[in-house]
Amino acid sequence: MSTMFGNRIRKLREEEQIPQRQLAAALEIDTATYCKIEKGDRRAKREQVLVLAKLLKVEAKELIRLWSADKIYEIIAEEEDATQILNVVAESIANYKSAKI
Repeated sequence: MSTMFGNRIRKLREEEQIPQRQLAAALEIDTATYCKIEKGDRRAKREQVLVLAKLLKVEAKELIRLWSADKIYEIIAEEEDATQILNVVAESIANYKSAKI
């Protein structure tokens, strides 16, 4: 199962010509575990996402956004009304943010 986050870090890693084993070592995991993260078979931890952003020379916000999107996708993808669920969540977040101002 491929993911938005996994696809993006694989592309960035290939562009930077960094071997998987090097990123795995930086994350203090084995290469097989890192491969599973790229394939979407395993979820990276948030702290690992921040390390990857730095190593892959990309804004942390971009990777966090994709990582979060994958989490949400996993939860609601099979729901019949997934789009409506996302709309409710987006509206709730907008209301929350406007109330904080």
